[in-house]
Amino acid sequence: MNNKHSLLATLLMLLLALPTLTSCHSNEQNYRAAYDKAMEKRREGIGAETYAKIEAEKLRNTTVVNGDSIRLMRYHANVDQDSASVAHRYNVVVANFKQRINARSYRDRLREEEGHPSYILHGGPESSYYVIVKGFDDLEEAAAFLKDINNKVKIKILEPKPWIFQKI
Repeated sequence: MNNKHSLLATLLMLLLALPTLTSCHSNEQNYRAAYDKAMEKRREGIGAETYAKIEAEKLRNTTVVNGDSIRLMRYHANVDQDSASVAHRYNVVVANFKQRINARSYRDRLREEEGHPSYILHGGPESSYYVIVKGFDDLEEAAAFLKDINNKVKIKILEPKPWIFQKI
């Protein structure tokens, strides 16, 4: 008789928990909160001064195109499996993730909600998944798109300062 009661109690608890389990949906805020928390943990091991130097170094890689300074990073990268046919040499980065599933989710939102020909590059010094909103074969075209990115991309851009990834 005790086993029946414990089995019924377990089933009842599962039934009560089911609505809360099915109502959890991932969204941009959840991803951003998780990303911020992960970045905070990552920074805990280094001092504020060292972290500031790292961030300054990232911004230092600038190139002047048509009189505008843009951040241009040159890296070797692999193209995500379903993006091989659309990769370009100059790629406007709007987000980067450590996990492929998060990058694909954000890429899919750019494609479905706004119609951008987005894709993912994997590589760089941190072996990240970089979400590309649009790629170009000409640096001047990429720089013009980057300059006007806030008018072209309406969903929240997760990269603090979007930049151009030159695939080598």
